[in-house]
Amino acid sequence: MRALQQTSLNGPQDLRLITGAPVPSPGIGQVLIRVTAAGVNFADIQQATGTFAGGPNPPYVAGIEGAGEVVSVGEGVAGLEPGTHVIGVGITGGAFAEYMLLPAASVIHVPAGWTDEQALGLVVSLPTALAALKPLGHLTSGQTVLIHAAAGATGQAAVTMAKHYGATVIAAASPEKHDVVLSLGADHAIDSRGTDLAAEVMRLTGGTGADLVLESVGGPALEAGLASAKRVTGRVVVYGMAAGEATITNWDLIYRHQVHVIGLNIGTLIQDAPSTFGEVMGEMFGLLASGVLRPGRPTCYPLAEGPKALTELEARATVGRLALLP
Repeated sequence: MRALQQTSLNGPQDLRLITGAPVPSPGIGQVLIRVTAAGVNFADIQQATGTFAGGPNPPYVAGIEGAGEVVSVGEGVAGLEPGTHVIGVGITGGAFAEYMLLPAASVIHVPAGWTDEQALGLVVSLPTALAALKPLGHLTSGQTVLIHAAAGATGQAAVTMAKHYGATVIAAASPEKHDVVLSLGADHAIDSRGTDLAAEVMRLTGGTGADLVLESVGGPALEAGLASAKRVTGRVVVYGMAAGEATITNWDLIYRHQVHVIGLNIGTLIQDAPSTFGEVMGEMFGLLASGVLRPGRPTCYPLAEGPKALTELEARATVGRLALLP
C-alpha cells in the first residue's frame, strides 16, 4: 500500500511516500480500515520531532487520526461489521496510508449523512475542546473565556461551544484570521502575536481577567495566558505546545499568577478517567444532534502532500481542520 513514512525525528520534512508498505492485519481488539481521510494534527508534528511522550520511533507510518471503511476485525471485536464507516485514533501512527489498524475501543461511527472527511475531529479536536471547557474548565454562562489558537480546529470548536454555553469569548488569532473567529460568534478577536496580549485581555474584561483560558500554543503564550486569567479563581487549561515548552515555577504561582493550572491530554483522559470522557462524548453527541456542532469542512491535501500540510500547520499558516486523502 501507499503510505507516508517518517524516517527521522527531524520534523515532517523527512516524511517519505512509499509504495510497498505491507497492509497490516488486525489483532485482538483491533479493526482494519481502508482509510479515506486522515486528520492532520499537532500531535503528528510532535511525533515527527520526538517531543510526543511515548511516540513511535522512526521509521514508522505517520498519522494518528483516520476515518474510513471497516475491512476486517480482530478477535473479540463486536458491532463493527465490514463496510461500516468509522473514525478513530491510533497513537502509534498509521493513518497516513491506504489502510490503518485502530483499537476497536477508540473508534466511533461516522454520523449518518456525513462523509468520512467531515467526521475528522470527532475523536481528537472536538472532545479536547469540550473537555477543556466543561469538566476541567468548569465554564458557566456569563463567564469570560480566552481561547488561544482560536482559528485552528480545536479553537474553532471551542469558540462555537463556549458561545453555546453563554460565555463571552475572546479569541486570540493572527489578524488575517479574525474574520473566521468572529463569524463563529467570538465577541472579541485579538492579535495572538501582539506585544501584550494579557494587557488587551485585561482591557476587555475591565481589569479582572478571564475566568477561563484555553492554552494550546505554549512557549511565551503560556505566560500570557497565566497573566490573562482572573486572580485566585481563574483557570488555565493547557492542552498543547505548538510553540514549544514553557516553564512555571512555584514562585510564579505564589507571587505572580495565583490561578488554577490544569493539564489536559485527551489520551490520558480516555485511559485514566473513562467516566469523565464518557460524559464528554455524550455531551458532544448531544451538541451534534441539536445542530450546535456541524460537519467539518477540512482543507484537503493528497497523501503525497503530507509534508506540506504538516509544515504549514507547524507555521500556523492554516485555518481549521486539515485532511490527507490517500
